Amino acid sequence: MALSVKENAYIEAAQAFGGSSLRIMLSHMLPNVAAIIIVVATIGLGNLILVEAALSFLGFGVPPPHPTWGGMLSLQGLSYMYQAPWLAIWPGVALSAAVFGFNMFGDALRDLLDPRLRGSR
Repeated sequence: MALSVKENAYIEAAQAFGGSSLRIMLSHMLPNVAAIIIVVATIGLGNLILVEAALSFLGFGVPPPHPTWGGMLSLQGLSYMYQAPWLAIWPGVALSAAVFGFNMFGDALRDLLDPRLRGSR
């Protein structure tokens, strides 16, 4: 996205008027790329939550005295799940809701901050 913004005419005009590279990046390029950066960051945060849960599920994550969603779903909690199945249901629901929430938050921020969508409101 940054390479396509760099090729716009207003970037060339700012360079022709003698604008420094830092000023052009901060005043012209960053507002047009910020929405993409935010979306990628929020989707990445959802992916990081899933990676941590997967590592904890496999036993490579946070040590056992500390609770994690992946640890709650792993074999350590399997002996309790037969008597209380909600011990597996609620951590899975919370994990799914957190990832879905971060993805929807990123999508809403993209809709709010995208300069291409500003004129259509």
